[in-house]
Amino acid sequence: MEKKKKVVLAFSGGLDTSFAAKYLSEDLGYEVHTAIANTGGFSPEELKSIEEKAIKLGAASHATLDVTSDYYDKSIKYMIAGNVLRNGTYPISVSSERIFQAIAIIEYAKKIGADAVAHGSTGAGNDQVRFDLTFQILAPEIEIITPTRDMTLTREYEIDYLKKHGIEADFKKMEYSINKGLWGTSIGGKETLHSEQTLPESAYPSQVTAQGEEKMTIGFEKGEIVSVNGKRYDNKVDAIREVERLGSRYGIGRDMHIGDTIIGIKGRVGFEAAGPILIIAAHKMLEKHTLTKWQQYWKDQIGTWYGMFLHESQYLEPVMRDMEAFLESSQANVTGTVEVTLRPYSYTLVGVDSPFDLMKTDFGEYGEVNKAWSADDVKGFTKILGNQMKIYHNVQKRNGKE
Repeated sequence: MEKKKKVVLAFSGGLDTSFAAKYLSEDLGYEVHTAIANTGGFSPEELKSIEEKAIKLGAASHATLDVTSDYYDKSIKYMIAGNVLRNGTYPISVSSERIFQAIAIIEYAKKIGADAVAHGSTGAGNDQVRFDLTFQILAPEIEIITPTRDMTLTREYEIDYLKKHGIEADFKKMEYSINKGLWGTSIGGKETLHSEQTLPESAYPSQVTAQGEEKMTIGFEKGEIVSVNGKRYDNKVDAIREVERLGSRYGIGRDMHIGDTIIGIKGRVGFEAAGPILIIAAHKMLEKHTLTKWQQYWKDQIGTWYGMFLHESQYLEPVMRDMEAFLESSQANVTGTVEVTLRPYSYTLVGVDSPFDLMKTDFGEYGEVNKAWSADDVKGFTKILGNQMKIYHNVQKRNGKE
């Protein structure tokens, strides 16, 4: 008897990957091994349920790959250092996770000697590129199979297929597609498909349960979050989760992201990301106190490019390592504590306390008193500073332009 080819399916337990698990086995005759790469968005109970579903669908084996720490060390740390918010709004939640999920899946496929790897992405989004590109670069010898995309399948077709194969599950079409992760939760569907609409309160997974105001402090060492409200966390992931827990109770970090997809069309998605929004805001304020003008300027440029490349599935491009080196170097003095006031749907950055605060100087106090220069020094400096503009306007006047 001919030995079956082995395929590793990136499995989330949703409709598309559930269909793929059955289709790859029943119609294409593969030995299907499912795997889920957890980047911090699944609870132990959810992971157990996903495993049971995979086995029920006929998977020969199922693996849970925990890459949460890798995700922080190799991505989130640099997104914080770069204050990365795509289009000034979106903390690149799902898009950054997908890269690390793809890396974990393809490495697992190589480990078990798979002939092919599969995912459930459609042909209309970014994820298909993120998975395909990562798979191609890290394992060009492994075939990529994408039934939902290649067959242009409808949801109804997949549901009927599973029912015909005796799979009983609740595949009722949901109004919203929700992707929850360590660095934020995206919400798509209904209103996000129309430019003139926004998500209702009920669409957000986290509801507002806190009222009034609450003080919160976030501590950083060399740009990395290390404490929340005075409690130190050796595990940075736990610190992020605590900020998320506190901020989400107030409905902080909700917004709508409108951006350009990798495939060229405009995309729109709602999100909630209390942790990322508060951490990045606090970190940026601390940097204003501890970095020089030109450090801030160039770091803004690098952070924007780093976020764009990450979103565009360019994580494995070598220039990313160069940008990470710059970002890490820039954080040498970004140490201190930031106080934030939380309130329903908003927050206020109160102030910072840092030994590297460049406002704490003997040179002078802004708008009050100068200590390291005289009035004549400023007069001479201002005269020289204006020379170029004086020359320009003098020539314009001489030629009748003014």
